[in-house]
Amino acid sequence: MAIALFLWLSNSFPASASVSKDDLMFQIPSVSEFSDVHPHDWEFTALKSLVKQYECGGDRFYRMLTRSEFAVKFHACWQEMQHLGAGIDGDTLTTIQRLRSDFAAELSALPRQIKQVETRVDSLENQQFSPRVELEGEVIFAPIATSGGKKADGSGESIDKSVFLGNGASFNFKTSFTGKDSLKISLESTQIPELEELTGTRMSNLGFDGDDEGQLVLDEVEYQFPLSERTRVTINSEGGGLGDYVPTVSPWLSGSEDGSISTFGKENPIRRQGSGAGIGISYKFSDAVNLSIGYVAAKPNKPEGGLFSTPNAAIAQLTLNPSKSIALSLTYTNSHNSFRTGTGSELTNNPFNDTSEAIAATGYGAEATVSLTPKFHIGGRIGYLQAIAEDLSDRPQANIFTWSAFLALEDEGKKGNLFGLIFGQPPKVVNNNFGADFQDRDTSLHLEAFYRWQINRNVGITPGIFLITNPEHNRNNDSIFVGSVRTTFTF
Repeated sequence: MAIALFLWLSNSFPASASVSKDDLMFQIPSVSEFSDVHPHDWEFTALKSLVKQYECGGDRFYRMLTRSEFAVKFHACWQEMQHLGAGIDGDTLTTIQRLRSDFAAELSALPRQIKQVETRVDSLENQQFSPRVELEGEVIFAPIATSGGKKADGSGESIDKSVFLGNGASFNFKTSFTGKDSLKISLESTQIPELEELTGTRMSNLGFDGDDEGQLVLDEVEYQFPLSERTRVTINSEGGGLGDYVPTVSPWLSGSEDGSISTFGKENPIRRQGSGAGIGISYKFSDAVNLSIGYVAAKPNKPEGGLFSTPNAAIAQLTLNPSKSIALSLTYTNSHNSFRTGTGSELTNNPFNDTSEAIAATGYGAEATVSLTPKFHIGGRIGYLQAIAEDLSDRPQANIFTWSAFLALEDEGKKGNLFGLIFGQPPKVVNNNFGADFQDRDTSLHLEAFYRWQINRNVGITPGIFLITNPEHNRNNDSIFVGSVRTTFTF
């Protein structure tokens, strides 16, 4: 062994070369540079003292550390201590300078190591595959009450003033095949009837109603995937609606579980035309401009006509966000035998007295919101429909108009709370050349207030009330009150 070492040294340092002691020490690193840091070492004691005194560098430690581990802890502690400035005494600064000198190599390597870790994490996130199925659930309990004089349907019957309990449950199964797409299957069972039966008008319908007769039914099957970096496609084989394929600029009102309590208050009524299977495409020109289109068919499995059989409806919407505080949407719709909106007067849903089986409707809408502060929003919307009876000899046309204004105040009293006010006119037939008797003569107004109290992440309670004056756009009808306390459980 000694002979081998001598030969190695001879080859490394020839006799003709003059090698000093200092040169030899420069070429052979100090043993301490490879040593772990033990609890009895000065460096270990010094760092432990800093962590205890300045509460920096994470949890306290008691085991041996490698030099890299020691450098990471010291760096973290020093980063926090720098915020103290003048709060660090001279002796401590001396200790820090010595530690920085002794571990200069390990400290200088930290940024490169952190960058390598970040690159690996980004790579894993881009390549991840998630075959898991996630379950999201929602349960709604809501005592509901109506009040008023006579029903608005001309029957002469009085509105039942009793209070009843509505309830509903939905279960969403979600999964992803690529990490960028999503498949959602929704099952639902709701026992909250349309209040039209109690009041004689669709204007009183709730925004979270539905009657599945106690059965658990398939409510929605939706698949979304990116077609490109700016384009996203949504396909529904069940449960699609025009409003699902275009953005909303008033998200505080649109949720069935946590927004407006009325059908009219949730969204522009012209977006409620049509439902069934459908497809939507959304293209993002920039953060400020989005164009979305969608199409739905009620009976896509019908052999005659298939996807293009009636009833069907289509939508196109340009959504603009010129600043963080302003949002605007311009909407166009076209429907065939599918123009009913679930709210408004009876004439808006049947303007031709059941004599036409081919009604084509063209709709135009606009909505704008302004955020006066990050939590206080005001806005308004208008909607206009032209319905034409294409199978009648003179092709009569009915013009339908609606508008509303609203405000929303977020986090009022507590984070997650929401206070909302809505005031507007439900859809009204303003002109109908089918006949003067099929035109609404007066004007109904909708006034609504609700307050969502978010108890915690999973429980929210929303008391709300709305008033309808001149129901069915008829001044001879008594005003109607509707109230509810919607309690929503999510998990």
